[in-house]
Amino acid sequence: MLTDAGAVPVAVPRDRNGTFEPKLVGKHQRRLNGFNDIVLGLVSRGMTTRDVQSHLAQAYQVDVSPELISKITDAVLPELRAWQARPLDAVYPIMYLDAIVVKVRTDHVVVNRPVYISMGIDLAGRKNVLGLWMGKGDEGSKFWLGVLTELRNRGVKDVLIVCCWGSPHSWGRSDRVPRRH
Repeated sequence: MLTDAGAVPVAVPRDRNGTFEPKLVGKHQRRLNGFNDIVLGLVSRGMTTRDVQSHLAQAYQVDVSPELISKITDAVLPELRAWQARPLDAVYPIMYLDAIVVKVRTDHVVVNRPVYISMGIDLAGRKNVLGLWMGKGDEGSKFWLGVLTELRNRGVKDVLIVCCWGSPHSWGRSDRVPRRH
């Protein structure tokens, strides 16, 4: 079976009457559509390669090596890097700066980490995610200066309105951010 990450051997069971109908991989199918998307979706939700391997074995009765899972996830890294470095428009009438806290698995421990988001509204009125940055939770004005410098280096020359929650001095400091009720 050919996947986006390479060939995977598949043993097809046979019966005397020829009545076996595979569920995951159809007869004579050489390419598995959506398999990489399933793996990437599970990994993006914080599952380790071993967790993904276990889930695929349980849900689909498919034995996949952790190396194949890593190969699939590594295949999207060039595309991710290209997206992170893509040139941006020169003008955004509105830019939003915010953060969301997500659960991240590090060293087999799940921790809460902020993901800082910059979203711009372009001149045609479309929303564009300009960038995402994983934080450690203690980012302040120096961190945001780096983010804004990166956006400028990628082509942003002017922003008319910047919308953010709290003041730049309180970004990343939970003791100074007003609480919503």
